[in-house]
Amino acid sequence: MSTRSSSATAHRLILYCSSSIFALIFFSIAPTTTTATDHIVGANKGWNPGVNYTLWANNQTFYVNDLISFRYQKTQYNVFMVNQSGYDNCTTVGALGNWSSGKDFILLDKAKRYYFICGNGQCFNGMKVSVLVHPLHSPPSAAIAANDTSSKSSAPPPVLHTGLVSLRALFVAVLPIWLGMGWI
Repeated sequence: MSTRSSSATAHRLILYCSSSIFALIFFSIAPTTTTATDHIVGANKGWNPGVNYTLWANNQTFYVNDLISFRYQKTQYNVFMVNQSGYDNCTTVGALGNWSSGKDFILLDKAKRYYFICGNGQCFNGMKVSVLVHPLHSPPSAAIAANDTSSKSSAPPPVLHTGLVSLRALFVAVLPIWLGMGWI
């Protein structure tokens, strides 16, 4: 009976160690990616007069490739992308883009400040918003080298959060010690 018991314990130990090593390797090389966020202007109030869009924008963090969405009644309002002068003066002269579908999704594809106004006069009633778009975090150098050797595509590379991967790997490596099993 003692031989069977120690054999079963040894088998469980080998299985546990094998699983731990696999998990360590998997979580060490598996990058986490960040997907784009769709920021709905004004949240549940939408694109309408009487909303403090400066306050709304200050509570958001925008990154390259995020979307900014405007939701409104298309027969009443519209959206113009303008420069700072157009924003400050509520004018659409020299507008960089305009939308009027009532459900407009605009890609924020560069790290810069964007300016949007309503072009039917409601800008003077506060229907304007300015957002600052931040660059994506740089991927680790290994990912850059791999990307340089692969074929070029039009899709942007995913953002890799190596800190989280390292934290997972550390957790998997230290877990056997916490369980009294010793180092892997």
